[in-house]
Amino acid sequence: MSYGAPPPPNPYGGAGGYGQPAGPPPNNNLVWAILTTVLCCLPLGVASIVFAAQVNGKWASGDTSGAYNSAKKAKQFAIASAAVGAIGIVLYIIVVAVAAGNS
Repeated sequence: MSYGAPPPPNPYGGAGGYGQPAGPPPNNNLVWAILTTVLCCLPLGVASIVFAAQVNGKWASGDTSGAYNSAKKAKQFAIASAAVGAIGIVLYIIVVAVAAGNS
């Protein structure tokens, strides 16, 4: 390997080479992942936390496309968790209203 040669390409996509990519990392959505796990739907929230935790590590290793994909999936799972939680609350209110009306 000569010293003037460019660094090898990154096999995981992204900017290839060594060091961190230029620019700030994508938003990992970890806060939303934790909130939706605690307040809404546990299984989807846990999946959101897992993907959110991968963002910074992938970014630091130079895998920019992987970091953006993990950030996107973390956001999607957080939204799905919030939606399932909201639907659950609405259904609970309907069941309680129907039960109160029948007593």
